[in-house]
Amino acid sequence: MSATSCNIHATAMVLGTTGFLITGPSGSGKSALALACIYEVRRRGRFAALVADDRVDLSLENDRIVARCPAAIRGLIEVRGSGIAEVETISACVLEGAIMPSRPPFDPRLPPEQEELPLQIGRSLPLLRLPVEGPLSPVDALVALLPEKLGL
Repeated sequence: MSATSCNIHATAMVLGTTGFLITGPSGSGKSALALACIYEVRRRGRFAALVADDRVDLSLENDRIVARCPAAIRGLIEVRGSGIAEVETISACVLEGAIMPSRPPFDPRLPPEQEELPLQIGRSLPLLRLPVEGPLSPVDALVALLPEKLGL
């Protein structure tokens, strides 16, 4: 049996109209990836916002996975090595996918097919491993991999 809500270690953001959950171990670059994606999408003239950094409240509502920020950390994001920054956020989003930062050559060249991130609420999200170092920007990689969701 699973709960209909939980709090997890992750970051949540919206790019355009698509909600993403960024997952991975502490220090893997979740916050940096979120900031890079949000600001690049905004530079391209599209909507992008942070929902929550470090801790995300997840709930299952009308068969959709909804992400919210715990009140104590609303509007805050960690800039590793520099401190905590205040950023504009939105209160919630419907999640359509999960992203895991990937660092070649340390991570596998190709991910498992149709990989999913299981969640404690009894559902899962399609998981995309996204390179965070190298010549390709994370947003360009997302556009190449998910053109129908981002349309940038």
